[in-house]
Amino acid sequence: MSNELIQTNTAKLTAAFATALVVAETQIHDDLAYNSIKEWDSTAHMLLIAELENVFNLMLDTDDIIDMSSVAKAKAILGKYGVAF
Repeated sequence: MSNELIQTNTAKLTAAFATALVVAETQIHDDLAYNSIKEWDSTAHMLLIAELENVFNLMLDTDDIIDMSSVAKAKAILGKYGVAF
C-alpha cells in the first residue's frame, strides 16, 4: 500500500467527516468521538454514514454503522472494506 494512497484516503475521510458534521477539518482527529461535540449527534451520524459510503463507494453493514463511534473506529471499520489508512 503506497503512502500516497493512504494520505489520499485519510484526506477523503477527514473531508467526509468535516462535510457531514459541518466542522473545520482541523477538528477531525482519531480521538473525535460520537456525541463528544454537539455537531456529531444521531442525525449527523446518518449524514456521515451516507457521506462515507459515497466518498469510498461502498455500503456499510448496519452493525458497522452502529459501531462507528469515533474517527479511529471509522478507519478500522473502513479497513474491513479494503480502505487503507
